[in-house]
Amino acid sequence: MQTKVWIDGKLIDKADAKISVYDHGLLYGDGVFEGIRVYHGRIFEAQAHLQRLYDSARAIRLEIPMASEDLLAAMEQTVQANGFTDCYIRAMVTRGIGCLGISPTKCPRPSVIIIADKIELYPRELYQKGMAIITASVIRNHPNSVSPRIKSLNYLNNILAKIEAIDAGVPEAILLNHEGNVAECTGDNIFIAQAGKIYTPTTADGILEGITRKVIFRLCQSLGIGCVERTLQRHDLYVAEECFLTGTAAEVIPVTRIDGRPIGTGQVGALTRQLTDAFHAYVKKVAEQGSAH
Repeated sequence: MQTKVWIDGKLIDKADAKISVYDHGLLYGDGVFEGIRVYHGRIFEAQAHLQRLYDSARAIRLEIPMASEDLLAAMEQTVQANGFTDCYIRAMVTRGIGCLGISPTKCPRPSVIIIADKIELYPRELYQKGMAIITASVIRNHPNSVSPRIKSLNYLNNILAKIEAIDAGVPEAILLNHEGNVAECTGDNIFIAQAGKIYTPTTADGILEGITRKVIFRLCQSLGIGCVERTLQRHDLYVAEECFLTGTAAEVIPVTRIDGRPIGTGQVGALTRQLTDAFHAYVKKVAEQGSAH
C-alpha cells in the first residue's frame, strides 16, 4: 500500500506529496512542527502536542488555518489511511506559498502537512546498554534570538551539533547555552540522577519543553522520586550517578558515557530503569484506556 500524506485537506500518495518551491517553510524554515507518537492506535499526549504546536505558531505570528480539534481529526485520518497502529506523526505548519523575499505578508495562506510513518531514532541495543554522547561546540540559540521553546522548522542549530556527534562516532550531542550551562541534546531533553533525585535543566536554560519530559515529571511524582528543575553545568553531568534522555521519538534512553567519561558505574542505573519501565507501563495503560472508550 502506498503511504498517504495529508496536505491541506487531501490525502496524497507519498510519491506525489510535494510542496511549492516558493513555500516559505522551504525557503526560510518559516513554520512550526510537532513529532507525535501513536501507540496501539491512540495518539499519545495529543492535547499537549497540539497546545505546543499552537503556542509555537502564535509565538512566530503564524495563524494555523484550522481549529485544533480539526487538526487532531486530520492526524487520526492520516494514521488510519496508512493502516498504522504504532507509528510516528510529523505535523507541520508552514507560512505557505509566497514570493522571494522574507516578508510573511506575501504568503496569503499557511499550509498544513501531516506525515504518518515509522521511526527508530537509536538502535534498540542502546536502550539496554546505554549510549555515549558528547558536548557540542555549537551552542543553543540565544533565547533573545529565536526562543528554543518554539519548535520551528529551522533546526540548523541542532543539525550542526548532530554533525559533531556523528564525527565523534556517537549518536547524540549536548548543547550548552550562551552562559555555558547545559540546555538539551539535539533532539532530546537530558536528565541526571544524583543521591536518589532526578535533575533536569529549566526552561530558562534554553530548552524545548518536551512532552515526554513532562510525562517523566508526573511519573516521578507518582513513584515518590524527587524531580527538580535546576541549572546544570558540565561538572554536574560528569559527577552524576546516572543520566538519561527523553523525547517523543527517543522515548527514554540511558546515557552511560559523556565526553569519554563513564557516568556513575558506566552501566544503566536503577532509577533510569525504573522510570523507563514506568514510562512503558504508562503508555500501555493510556492505550488500553483509549481502546475501552
